[in-house]
Amino acid sequence: MLYHQSYDSPLGAMSLLATDKGLCGLYFQGQAYFEKGFETSERREVSRPVLEETVAWLSAYFSGENPSTADLVLDLHGTPFQLRVWQALRAIPYGQVTTYGDLAKDLQCRSAQAIGGAVGRNPIALIVPCHRVLGAKGQLTGYASGLQVKEALLRREGLELDSLVKGD
Repeated sequence: MLYHQSYDSPLGAMSLLATDKGLCGLYFQGQAYFEKGFETSERREVSRPVLEETVAWLSAYFSGENPSTADLVLDLHGTPFQLRVWQALRAIPYGQVTTYGDLAKDLQCRSAQAIGGAVGRNPIALIVPCHRVLGAKGQLTGYASGLQVKEALLRREGLELDSLVKGD
């Protein structure tokens, strides 16, 4: 059973999914891999504590705060490799960025492309901050919700992006 709630962010509508164990999905409407793996799951539109906590977190984030994710209970579903990558993403501090290559080095993975594949399939936007990962030369690239959303999120976190190259 999945529990669903919608959230209207300043960057567009979002979909929140939770199980009895925790938050398992946070997506911008229309993004790549939207609700991937949960398409046929039975859903209920009911309030759950984890959904209420996530809405409060989102409201704080979009108000310009740096809310802690420590108390948010996640129920991530992925391969062991994806779970390692998503855990590494959670370690990227608010307002800072890294590259796919640096993540590959940190995780002792030979392929930045493999890292990019796992980052792109991240089911929990913002809280698992895949928007903080850039291309090798610091370019904005590879965001499932589009580069405009990625850029807006990074600017919201106080990053100066004028020196970044916009990739595809």
